[in-house]
Amino acid sequence: MPAEFTVIALCGSMRFGAEFARLDVELTLAGHVVLTPTALDPSTELSAEDRERLGRVHLQKVAMADEVLIVNVGDYLGESTRRELEHARSLGLAVRFLEPHAERG
Repeated sequence: MPAEFTVIALCGSMRFGAEFARLDVELTLAGHVVLTPTALDPSTELSAEDRERLGRVHLQKVAMADEVLIVNVGDYLGESTRRELEHARSLGLAVRFLEPHAERG
């Protein structure tokens, strides 16, 4: 039986938290299942191990998705987002960008 809902993983810098929250609501109301990065309070101190674990958890969210939406406000892609993008592409997932994206070598 085909899935009723498309699963979309949001990827991008958490500096765009308001955009993530808006997209989560918008896409959910449109009938999608939305997987987002974990939004932590900026004052939360994490060890390198914690940061690495959160990165792996989000890569698993990407792997669980049908498609990925890159939240690239101002076409900003940080190191983690680039890693998530490469992971999505390696899995053959559809990738969309919130804003036009200029591929850089």
